[in-house]
Amino acid sequence: MTSDDHAAEATTRARLPRRTVAGVSAFGVALALLVVSCFLPTDYVLEEPGPVYNTIGEVTTADDEIVPLISVSGADTYDTSGALDLTTVQVRGDREHRISWVQLALAWFDRSTAILPIDSVYPQGETAEQRDAENAVMMTDSQSAASAAALLQLGYDVPAQLTVAGLVDGSPAEGILQEGDVITAAGGEALESTDDLRSRIADLDGAPVALTIDRDGEEQQVEVTPTKQEIDGSESWALGVSLTESYDLPIDVTIQLDDVGGPSAGMMFALGIIDELTPGEMTGGEHIAGTGTITADGAVGAIGGIRQKLYGASRDGADYFIAPASNCDEVVGHIPDGLQVTPVSTLDEAEQAVEAIADGNADSLPACTAG
Repeated sequence: MTSDDHAAEATTRARLPRRTVAGVSAFGVALALLVVSCFLPTDYVLEEPGPVYNTIGEVTTADDEIVPLISVSGADTYDTSGALDLTTVQVRGDREHRISWVQLALAWFDRSTAILPIDSVYPQGETAEQRDAENAVMMTDSQSAASAAALLQLGYDVPAQLTVAGLVDGSPAEGILQEGDVITAAGGEALESTDDLRSRIADLDGAPVALTIDRDGEEQQVEVTPTKQEIDGSESWALGVSLTESYDLPIDVTIQLDDVGGPSAGMMFALGIIDELTPGEMTGGEHIAGTGTITADGAVGAIGGIRQKLYGASRDGADYFIAPASNCDEVVGHIPDGLQVTPVSTLDEAEQAVEAIADGNADSLPACTAG
């Protein structure tokens, strides 16, 4: 081997470590970038099982006072047992506090967590505070509707009061109705609910609607001709006003629950009120959970986050779950082990389901099917 060969071999040996160092350096940079990117904010939020509250139990107020979740005065009340749990969903992340890609990846493997685009929960321009305020209003409305539905179910007379909350621009009611007007009757007959008014408008098929209103304590008769408007994807006759419902309850019902919003606890509130006002222990000591919106006439409606609520109920020891029938497609295939789910469409069906469970006849109850 010549001296030139020795020199070339030495040069090669000198170059190898430098290439290795460069490769390791590049790998390190790539790894660092990957780690950093994992903690960058995403455009998603996580929907998780939230706290569970027993509507026939007690809660702790913001002042650390322990009080009944539902209290009734002005009528006889009775002992209860077991649990009628309302379930909730909590959202992790918002526009101001976004979740990371690491949190997103971990949530992917958790069956109890849903990954949602942030715009579907917090529309552009809406803050978390604004969303909480909207949910608080819906919670108040659901408590009012639940109280009315429960008392109507028990045979009480519960007059409804429909108040004009606003008018759509160009509304057929513009110049005739005003914000604050209370609509007491249509066609000379008292109204039971907003749905009752909608039904009567639909029956007239575009003909003028004769309304009795209370404006500043003075009764007046007015007439509004509805127009066809698109509501929830379909056309129907409407007056172009938004209404709020309130009810003249014959007894006092108080529901105390802090830091929970939205309308989805309505059905469970109503069941809790019925249990408080009827002799015997309606649950038979069983642990029952559920969810569903409620209208004053007892219709149970769909809610969001049903899968998370199923897991929240199971986590807190419920054996049975009452769900809106309109949520069944989301329920099938996502029921935690040991939890029996029964679909209902009305408060009457929900009450019958609770009684069947209490009587040991849960196996006779329907189950959700897909489609």
